[in-house]
Amino acid sequence: MPSISLLAVCSPPCNTRAWLSAPHPHLPILATACSDKTVRIYSLQNFQQQSVIAGGHKRSIRSCAWKPNSPGESVLATGSFDSSAGIWRRSEDGAQERGEVDFTAGLAGGPGAHDDEDEDGWRFAVVLDGHDSEIKSLAFSPTSPLLATCSRDKSVWIWEELEDDNFETVAVLQEHEGDVKCVAWHPKEELLASASYDDSIRLWREDVDDWACCALLSGHGGTVWWVEFEDANNIYALGAGEGLGEQQQAYVRMRLEAGPRLISCSDDQTIRIWRKVSKSKPDQGKSATGAKMPSIWKNRDFEEEWVEEARLPAVHERAVLNICWSRRTGRVVSTGSDGKIVVYEERWRAGGKSGGDGGGEMKDGTPAPALETKGKPVHGEGMTEWVAVAEMENAHDVFEVNHVVWAARADKGKQFEDEEVIVSTGDDGEVKVWTFCV
Repeated sequence: MPSISLLAVCSPPCNTRAWLSAPHPHLPILATACSDKTVRIYSLQNFQQQSVIAGGHKRSIRSCAWKPNSPGESVLATGSFDSSAGIWRRSEDGAQERGEVDFTAGLAGGPGAHDDEDEDGWRFAVVLDGHDSEIKSLAFSPTSPLLATCSRDKSVWIWEELEDDNFETVAVLQEHEGDVKCVAWHPKEELLASASYDDSIRLWREDVDDWACCALLSGHGGTVWWVEFEDANNIYALGAGEGLGEQQQAYVRMRLEAGPRLISCSDDQTIRIWRKVSKSKPDQGKSATGAKMPSIWKNRDFEEEWVEEARLPAVHERAVLNICWSRRTGRVVSTGSDGKIVVYEERWRAGGKSGGDGGGEMKDGTPAPALETKGKPVHGEGMTEWVAVAEMENAHDVFEVNHVVWAARADKGKQFEDEEVIVSTGDDGEVKVWTFCV
């Protein structure tokens, strides 16, 4: 049976609430945003604190994000309750870029340790001001020099990175009617998703000379806490290739044409997957059963139609606060205010396309209830189903778990190439590392 097991607790913990941990794009380190106005850098090789980034913000650091493409240096963005975002830089030598580095260097009492915290190489490069209230989330675009930030002030800002540590505001998006909780970039396109306290998700693109909303995803019955796009190659986790039936091959082609899906989680205890509807299809806007799907959009090239394809099994008993879609296996991990960590897996549905509800199974193995929106069933393609394969209760004891993320395993116990661990971050200030065993 698949299981989740505790591997390590990063040391020392934050002495206040920890909000989020972000794995570095290519180095075996984590950046953890803490309520004590710091970001702690932990090693995934020995689970010890490597350095502490401090001095740039006046209030708690709510979120942090690594720039994905920055040869020769590490670039970290931080978002704070003081309404500002910060950009931090550290030069990395060739050995660090290859991951060949002793992360005991720089630790208190370790070889290469420094008395002066500033000597760890982190430089506070620039502060970005403009939001009227606390920044909840930020994200670098993987395809362009853009940074997105969102705030309790109900706005999303898009910044363009110029030369010499300069950033220019290129858009201020103000269509949400509540706090904006999360922003996420599409992995292959300049498409931005934002999730809000107003129970909705908006997708944004540049339209002529300005950015505008190209799709509104509604249906959640509570605050949408997190959104994230899947990797463009996740379809191959299903074994897309030889041995697939004709209908399965057709489904793979449809998924490849539609592009990466979007996943969201909410205060309504649901986790939903959304898929773009290709405009080239004659049955655009129809579900697998042929029923017309409602759309608020008129036909226009800029505007897009996204439909709810599936809901993951209803395992959480309270609000689902965070989800992460593995870019290596296609598995999803979630956590919520009930303290649980749950892992889900997408599988081919037995018997092929059955016209089922697309809802997967409950944790006891029984079929998930039919999905309904305003009294009407919501159908996906019916070719796949989601199953909850492992669950850990009370992951941080009585404390709320704020964030979970997949990370490449880097410690000596690594058993195979591309092995991943789950990193959880909680109100107890602890960052825990978990193994997932199939």
